[in-house]
Amino acid sequence: MSAKAQHLVDEHLSAYCEPDAGKRIEAVRRLWHPGGRLVDPPLESAGHAGIAEQGGLLLQQFPGHRFVRHTAVDAHHEFLRYGWQLVSPDGQPVLEGLDLMEIDVDGRICRVIGFFGAQPAATA
Repeated sequence: MSAKAQHLVDEHLSAYCEPDAGKRIEAVRRLWHPGGRLVDPPLESAGHAGIAEQGGLLLQQFPGHRFVRHTAVDAHHEFLRYGWQLVSPDGQPVLEGLDLMEIDVDGRICRVIGFFGAQPAATA
């Protein structure tokens, strides 16, 4: 599952910031369940068109940027967890966060819930 999970996460992050809208929706259709849901702090979208559109909105705000996974993928049952960075065209991280991903029995993405910023420290 580990290599397969990493590949799915990396493909998702790449697809989300694909500048070509046609290629982006094609990748979303391939990777996501039709009823998938993407929830980030500022936005929420559902379905292939909504998820691809949300990626387009991100690219309007951060032209030329891309997401990269910067941690291993932690997986159990149908859930994945990984850290990511939004990287500028010159390779500098401008935002980081943590995503939780749920996949269906066919290995497609059902839901991604994103958190911005570094993982919070544990409290006593």
